[in-house]
Amino acid sequence: MRKKMTLIFSVLLFANQLYAQDSLMIRKIYDEALVNGKSYESLRVLCKNIGPRLSGSANAEKAVSWSKKLMESYGFDKVYLQEVMVPHWVRGAKETAFIVDGKNRIAVPVAALGMSVATPEQGLTANVIEVHSIQEVEKLGEQAIRGKIVFFNRPFDPRFINTGQAYGGAGDQRFMGPAVAAKYGAVGVIVRSLTESLDDYPHTGATFFDQHGKNIPAAAISTKAANQLSTLLKMRKLPLIKFYFKQSCQMLPDVLSYNVVGELTGTEHPNKFITVGGHLDSWDLAEGAHDDGTGVMQSAEVLRIFKALDYKPKNSVRAVFFMNEENGHRGGDKYAELAAQHQEEHIAAIETDEGGFTPRGFSFEGVSKDFIRKVNDNWKGLLNPYEADRLTIGESGTDIGPLKDKRPGIILIGFRPDSQRYFDIHHSSNDVFENVNKRELELGAASMASLIYLIDQHGL
Repeated sequence: MRKKMTLIFSVLLFANQLYAQDSLMIRKIYDEALVNGKSYESLRVLCKNIGPRLSGSANAEKAVSWSKKLMESYGFDKVYLQEVMVPHWVRGAKETAFIVDGKNRIAVPVAALGMSVATPEQGLTANVIEVHSIQEVEKLGEQAIRGKIVFFNRPFDPRFINTGQAYGGAGDQRFMGPAVAAKYGAVGVIVRSLTESLDDYPHTGATFFDQHGKNIPAAAISTKAANQLSTLLKMRKLPLIKFYFKQSCQMLPDVLSYNVVGELTGTEHPNKFITVGGHLDSWDLAEGAHDDGTGVMQSAEVLRIFKALDYKPKNSVRAVFFMNEENGHRGGDKYAELAAQHQEEHIAAIETDEGGFTPRGFSFEGVSKDFIRKVNDNWKGLLNPYEADRLTIGESGTDIGPLKDKRPGIILIGFRPDSQRYFDIHHSSNDVFENVNKRELELGAASMASLIYLIDQHGL
């Protein structure tokens, strides 16, 4: 009995020592991020010196070159590029749009949806039919839709606490709505911007057409303008309300681009990998600050923090700046393809693509309740002092998603900052450096570095 009690005491003592060691290391990580952090200044350079970085653009090419030099300046063990062919869509001249109410023309803000085609050179004018779902278009059918501009006007559901769920609930209008409307003879589509905010900033984003189907002009309309158009349509008993918009976007041939990868090589398991990443490309309306400049700068900061603290990971840790998340996801596909080709063993991958806001925790994709209970038992107490301890089952991210099929056994993790402001900015001209808070950005980098440290030390 005495031997058994001694053994139990020894185990508890060892566990307490490990806990104290982990707690001290996490404190050092936060101190380094908050006192000596580089992510905010690096983000300023990315946003102000380079700016919008849509795949295939000259600015995307500049961002790749600059990002590689940034990682090299941090002294990572390896820095390299992964070739990937990406789509090259260009917006062209600024869009114009009017609500046509009899002889009156009311100017409204719109922005072409990514991957859409142009209107005729003189613009497009047609009667408008308002719908609130793809299913409604299908129910109305060709007789009601043909020759009209379909106006998708389903707002965010305000009941969701996590605004990402509201975005998911409304997003099919933009992703699929134009393609479905085209099948029933629509000549154009306008979509209510995917935001809870009531403002005059249209929010762009990708829409996708069947390569064998008809591609029609599609644009986002600001939420204020959407409400105005909806009100006018309800006031008129006869079809007096028309809509006019003009856009000049076009699809060009694919362009060679790159994922940018920085790595700290593992001291014990150099062929086992923990990845943290975001996407380097951005939409073209602003600077891509929160979407996803914050994510890539935080990812590089994780490795920089480890270097600054002279922490030598057991497993190799990579920061990946993925290319083409916004309108094709080809960077994520290429990373997973190369991981499989090189037979790399990936332990975990973390994606940060929900803005640089105050960290709340992490979601683990496709795991069991027992798994998440053990993760909370082991690590919640360590992350709790930093308010990054919400460890839940949930989604991870678009760019790391392909690793699930190519690298079985990997745990995919999403970084979860506070979500309340993200979609006020997302895909709009508001996504600028001035809307990023330095301290929130640094706290996010520290929380990811802390989780990666724990995974590296203890596994999953």
